[in-house]
Amino acid sequence: MRAHLSTSLTTVRNLGILAHVDAGKTTVTERMLFLAGATYKRGEVHDGTTVTDFDPQERDRGITIFAAAVSCDWDGHRINLIDTPGHVDFSDEVERSLRVLDGAIAVFDGVAGVEPQSESVWRLADRYGVPRIAFVNKLDRAGADLDAAVESIRRRLHPAPLVAQLPIGREDGFSGVVDLVRMRSLVWTGGAYEVGEVPEGLREEALRRRRLLEESVAELHAQALEEFCSGTSISDGTLAAALRDLTRTGAGLVVLCGSAYRDRGVEPLLDAVVAYLPSPLDVPAVRGQDGEERPADPAAPPVALVFKVNATATGRLTYVRMYSGTIRKGDTVLDAGTGRTERISRILRVQADRRTEVERAVAGDIAAVVGPKTARTGTTLCAPGSPLVLEPPGAADPVVSVAVEARRSTDADRLGSALARLAEEDPSLTVRTDAETGQTLLSGMGELHLEVAVEKVRRDHGLAVGVGRPQVALRETLVRGVSGLLYRHVKQDGGAGQYAHVVIDVEPLAEGDFAFSSTVTGGRVPREYVRAVEAGCRDALADGPLGGHPVTGVRVRLTDGATHTKDSSELAFRTAGRLALREALRAGTMALLEPVAEVTVTVPDDAAGGVLGDLAARRGRISGSTTRSGTVVITAIVPLAEVFGYATRLRSRTQGRGTFTARPAGYAPAP
Repeated sequence: MRAHLSTSLTTVRNLGILAHVDAGKTTVTERMLFLAGATYKRGEVHDGTTVTDFDPQERDRGITIFAAAVSCDWDGHRINLIDTPGHVDFSDEVERSLRVLDGAIAVFDGVAGVEPQSESVWRLADRYGVPRIAFVNKLDRAGADLDAAVESIRRRLHPAPLVAQLPIGREDGFSGVVDLVRMRSLVWTGGAYEVGEVPEGLREEALRRRRLLEESVAELHAQALEEFCSGTSISDGTLAAALRDLTRTGAGLVVLCGSAYRDRGVEPLLDAVVAYLPSPLDVPAVRGQDGEERPADPAAPPVALVFKVNATATGRLTYVRMYSGTIRKGDTVLDAGTGRTERISRILRVQADRRTEVERAVAGDIAAVVGPKTARTGTTLCAPGSPLVLEPPGAADPVVSVAVEARRSTDADRLGSALARLAEEDPSLTVRTDAETGQTLLSGMGELHLEVAVEKVRRDHGLAVGVGRPQVALRETLVRGVSGLLYRHVKQDGGAGQYAHVVIDVEPLAEGDFAFSSTVTGGRVPREYVRAVEAGCRDALADGPLGGHPVTGVRVRLTDGATHTKDSSELAFRTAGRLALREALRAGTMALLEPVAEVTVTVPDDAAGGVLGDLAARRGRISGSTTRSGTVVITAIVPLAEVFGYATRLRSRTQGRGTFTARPAGYAPAP
């Protein structure tokens, strides 16, 4: 029997699981699904039996690569979960997911605390205003410390942590938590937990921490402050309501703890999702690029944002977040970007790699639809008679490229279509042909990203593919500009002529890729021609004078110009803008930039000296080091080209005991 996706919006929670790689977020997801009855068996990452990591590469590598959507029911609420990747190479996949979520659980390692990718995903959640709760995981491990993890959250991410639990036992003796909101103990034995009184040995510490929680909440919440001042304490009901308000506004971060692998602390986490994170009705109405708002109302005109496209063997799946209205099987929707109409042939509820057909998707739902053939990630699907364009998720520029070719010449066309399908599914991958060598270049966010993409081509399409050595994506930037550069574009070769006269100042831009302004007065250059000059300047940024690399960090000011009554046009001024800026860049002083990464290396203290020397040899700039429990954590800014193959080098220098993570840190001058 077919069903509807959801009933009441107040009982829906759309959330993601965010974390650094290996913090345990997939295990958290698997335990939530098991406890909610959505699966009959606990999935394990190390056994390759997880629901959300269903792709063969994810199971082989033991990491999440592709965002997976799953659903479960808890305490009368429908929870739509997206398990996101933790590796920095797949941060664009995280961003696309965050764009459509109402809340998130940030998972932290109880030993390591905040790690590099923890910061990256936290900033993405800040960008989209996603309310969060925190779960400090792996408290059963040696060296786990809730207070140290919370302090790292406070110091590096700058929220206002509101610690709502106290661990019972340490490391291997961790058995449960004290719920500081209801002042009770939750102790797990044999997979289930028992509710009881606060243990006598922890009562004084629990009362002290409850007092600290009340004081922290009173500083941030007016009603809680009023109750605190009138009676010197806050009731359980007021405290819970205040925690909900502070979570949804982002003013505070509720912190819970546990060990997902050992089934401890997950049920209270599910309770917190229901109690504190917002429903679709609690978040602001979605706003189009023209400023028009649409409420989360199933009766309103439908609006949905495409956040993922997956070309499967059985057809093309388009994943959407419904923001408003209702879409039914057989409906016709408008692709607001292209203006084309598409028919919805099927609507599916997705449980990772399993799908159930449903009759409709309503506001607040996350679903997959079959039918749209041209929709891409970031596309808005809406009612044909009530168009609206939503802001798409941002896409980062690729920083690493490899040349790919089919081993057999007869497979060249198949490889081209396979790469095109890859780029369609993952907008952070780009495919182009090198004009000089004729090679096909696949560009992405890192070595692992490209390895996964190439392996996907091999497995899914049965192609033998050769891959070249990774190359970084260089940039060019302006160091010294020019003023008053005059360029006159005149073309007369029969028929309508072209005439455009522009004068520009070009100077370095400290922050950002490109900025354009006009100080032309007296109507010497009409407004539509000014826009054309700006478009032409943007065209010129595609290839710089040093080596044909994209240009960044340029400010252009149009200071004067002239038109011809017959021969001036937007095309003429766009051409003049492009050629004028190219000439200005050749006349100025340019510099080459290379991508750099922030590398965090964790090694035994007896190997730190050799690792520091190796980083220096790789042109690394050491930015800090800390010693912790016999290990040294070194942070350095290293050119991305020098990070290729570093994992093997580090293992050999540390007898396999060293680990490292790297995340993009922008661009720096190249030698």
